[in-house]
Parts: sequence; structure tokens; C-alpha cells
Amino acid sequence: MEHEPLDTEAGFSGLGLRAELLRALTTLGYEEPTPIQREAIPPLVAGHDLVGQAATGTGKTAAFSLPLLQGLDANRRETEPCALVLVPTRELAEQVSQAVHRYGKELGVRVLPVYGGQPIGRQLGALARGVDVVVGTPGRVLDHIDRGTLHLGDVRTVVLDEADEMLDMGFAEDIEAILAETPAERQTVLFSATMPPRIDAIARRHLREPVRITMGRKTVEPGEMPLVRQSAYIVARPYRAAALGRILDVEAPTAAIVFCRTREEVDQVTETLNGRGYRAEALHGGMSQDQRDRVMNRLRAGTTELLVATDVAARGLDVEQLTHVINFNVPVAPEAYVHRIGRVGRAGREGCAITLAEPREQRMLKAIERLTGQRITLEKLPTVTDLRARRLELTRASLETALEGGDFERFRVVLESLTGEHDVEDVALAAIKLLHEAAGGDDDEEEIPSPVPPRERTPRNRDDRPSGRDSRRDGRSGDRDRDGRFGDRDRDGGPGDRGRSGRDHSSDAGVTRLFVGLGRRAGLRPQDLVGAIAGESGINSREIGAIQITDRFSLVEVPESAADMIIDALQHSFIRGRRPSVRRERYNR
Repeated sequence: MEHEPLDTEAGFSGLGLRAELLRALTTLGYEEPTPIQREAIPPLVAGHDLVGQAATGTGKTAAFSLPLLQGLDANRRETEPCALVLVPTRELAEQVSQAVHRYGKELGVRVLPVYGGQPIGRQLGALARGVDVVVGTPGRVLDHIDRGTLHLGDVRTVVLDEADEMLDMGFAEDIEAILAETPAERQTVLFSATMPPRIDAIARRHLREPVRITMGRKTVEPGEMPLVRQSAYIVARPYRAAALGRILDVEAPTAAIVFCRTREEVDQVTETLNGRGYRAEALHGGMSQDQRDRVMNRLRAGTTELLVATDVAARGLDVEQLTHVINFNVPVAPEAYVHRIGRVGRAGREGCAITLAEPREQRMLKAIERLTGQRITLEKLPTVTDLRARRLELTRASLETALEGGDFERFRVVLESLTGEHDVEDVALAAIKLLHEAAGGDDDEEEIPSPVPPRERTPRNRDDRPSGRDSRRDGRSGDRDRDGRFGDRDRDGGPGDRGRSGRDHSSDAGVTRLFVGLGRRAGLRPQDLVGAIAGESGINSREIGAIQITDRFSLVEVPESAADMIIDALQHSFIRGRRPSVRRERYNR
């Protein structure tokens, strides 16, 4: 469905919002709507369903929250919620809940975030007293529905925020079950940073003639600098840690997130960076929620400057002072790259997205460029000379700041005693040298060798084709369906309890089958396996193939190249409250 564009000069007052919301926006310092807000708010206020493709940080929370509040009765007294917002993570639930509360303060809105990791008693009490808007993760929302503590019969609006993230985390079946509990005549809003076919399938099933909006980041005019500078460095694997340290030294970020694929990699990188003198902290699924909260509080307070995290731990984070996102390796799925760089450049702020890639991963960078429609500039790794020049520049900047601050009188006696015997210029140079060395100076650094360029490909006959791991490098990674996924999967991306087909996929090039020592007796569901593998290992859920669950164990197909990483990650994680035994299937044919 198409809609008429609005007058861009009218600001929020031209979007048809009620006076209470306009006053709240003025109090919060909002002056002009972002493009997604300008496009989405009018049709939502008019009651239309909507599908919006919008990158993180474009202002979509206000785009759906303000229309949701528009039709809310001030100081509403009904017990059951009239709106439901589903989000993938606890952090995002908290952020959306806080935003809805700020916008609807004059309306007396009662908003409740519900998610795992929080005492359920507090949520039960709030639901019993009555709420207007519930913002929650699918698992906890479904838990409340099953308990009979959350009734959705009065819901007028359902929002699926970060829908692609929720499907990647294995929530497809939960979302379907939740939507089945809401009235058929509800308004449904779906926002997603990417729009793969499985998202479109959900929209076709659950939305009625939706308005469709596609909104990326601000378009950069010729000659302008992009808000998010995207670049990549080609580095051989043994030198990635050294290259990361070199890049951080040159970039000197105010605050940065370094994304890694596994918990073990997070811990190793954190230790390396702390050894280099940075204040780095780890964030991954092996930490308790209290530990993760403390880490985030230290990052926001500025006592930590680098956060080293897995994708699952960093979903939904919004750190205002964040200036850099660094991918320690190329994300397995291009969609993951979109979500990672969404951590910077939010609300018009500038930022940098940097990726370390091995020579063979350059084609993955091209796939990301095709998805985002933006160029990733290949940069030359800073040399030792570059690093020393940058350190001298930082020393100069520190001195300039000190000169502007004044307060030198108590040091004058030292200067006068030294200038009696030495030239004043030599005294100044000696002081600069001490400052420079105290800040790290010209510590010994070895040059990082440039990677050997790949050999020219020569035509091969059929008998020369590689198999197994090497075939994945050439893009032949086993049978995939039309969406590029392994094995059989429902069209909407939700894993089902799938048996084996007549063909044994484990013998396909690039695919292997893992044995997981949990089954139906432990309450295991396919989405539990998908969520655990995708969340703990960092691979995209679409690379997970057929799943077979028996009473006592399960079998799951995964890419051969990631099998060892997945085994290691699952052996250190909990699924359904239990730590499973995981190994390759012994009788792979």
C-alpha cells in the first residue's frame, strides 16, 4: 500500500500526534522527525498495518511507540494490555520500555518489560495490577501466556521489532503462538533491519494490506563524509590480534565494541587488549545477567573503553558514547554485519565500522556490500611509522589540552631551576619526551606482514574439485533451499522437529552432523538447539540444517567448517538448564 509523503517542514506537529506526545517530545529535545518517523507515523496513526525495513539507529522505536500511544486513553484503568511489543533481547526490551514510558508520561502509561533473567514475581505483581503496554522477549511472553498471567484478548496493536533477529534466535514458533492469542482485527507492525523471504512470509500471513517502507541510513551526497565510515583490513589469521591492537592505537576510540564469534575468542582478545594497556571487558552468554549489567554500566560510565562481545550478548545495546564497532572476523551472515554496525552512527552521530578479514574472506565483504548497498573501503594496515606518528599526534593533543587548562604556577620553580643550567627549548623537549613515554611512547613494534595474495585460479576438471572444508571456501557448501539455508526448514525460518529425508545430508560436501546428548525427555525443542548454536558460536541460524530430536538425544546438521567451534561452544553452555554432551556423530556415512 502506498501513502502520500508529508510536508517535511511541519516537524512532529505535522504528523497528527496529540498534544501530550508533542509536549513530551519537546521536553526530550526532539526537534525534527527522522525519515523513518516521518514516513511511518502517519499511516500507523491512521490504523494501517506496516512493514518497515530500517537499520538500527534510524529512530524506529519512536516511529512505532508514538502511534501506539496516540490511541491510548489517558490514565487508562483496564487491567489487560492494549499493546504488545516483541523484541529479541532483554536489553532491547528495557530500552523500548523506557522510551514508551518517556513518551507517554503525561498519559500515565503503564508499561512493563518482561524477559528472562528477571525475578518473575515482580512481573506477576505488575501484570496483576494492570498494564497498558507489554514489551517482552517471545520466550517470557509465551511463558506468561501459558501461566495464565498474561491475556492478550484486548490487544489492539502488536509490534514485532528486530523481526529478523528474533527469527535468527529461533523464536519463529513462539511468535506464531503469541500472535494466535491476539485478536484477528489487531493492528500489526513489523520492523526489520533486513528483509529476507522468511520475514516477507510472516508479513503475508499476519498483516493486512500493510504499508511498506524501506529506509536505510542517511544517504551520503557526493563530496560528503558518511556518518558511519566502513572499512576493512586484510590480515592473515596469526596476526589478527596484533593488527587489532595496531588499529585501536591509531584510531584511539572513545568507546568501542569488538565483536568475536565465540566465548573463548572473546576471553582471549580481552586478555590481549588488557595486556596492551587498554581497559577492556568481556561480554558473552557465559556470564550471569548481573555480571553483564555491571560491565555495561562501567562502559556507559567511561571506566571501560573497550567491550569485547559475542553477537548474542551485544544485541540491543545502545551506548551513546560508542564511536567504533570492530569485527575481529567477518560475520558469517551479511545480516549480522548490518546489526553490528547499527551500534554506531545512531541518531545522526558519527562512527566507524572496521572489519578484519582473511584473504579468502574478501568475497564475504562483497556479499555485505551487495546487501547494504554501501562500499567497504579496503585500507592498508598502519605501519610502525604510522603508529609512531599517531602517538606523537596524541602527545601533542594532550599538551594542547593542558595548555588550554592553565594552572602552571606551582611548576614554575622547577622550570626556573632547570633553565638556569639548560636551554628552555631542551627543557620543553625533555618534558614532552617524558609525557610521550609515559603514554606508551615508541614501544618496540614489529611490522605485520602483508598477506600473500591468493594464487590465480586455473580451470579444473571434475576430478580435481575440492571436497569437505575446501568446497565451502569455493561457495559450494552442500544443498541449500531457495533462501540459502541448509536442509529442510519452514518457509518462515522457524525450525520444526524434522526427520531425515531419504538422502543423507551428512555426506554432502561441507556439512556434518553433530550428536547432542539431550532430547525430548529434557524438554528440548528445535528452536532451543538453533538458538544455542547461533547464539553461542556466532554462525547464522540459516546455516543450520536438518534437526532430528529423539527421546534421549538429538542430531543436527551444521557446516563442516564451523563444527569444531560449535562443539566447543555448546560444551560450555547450558540448554534447557543442562550442559549437554556434544560430538560428531560417530556413524556419519
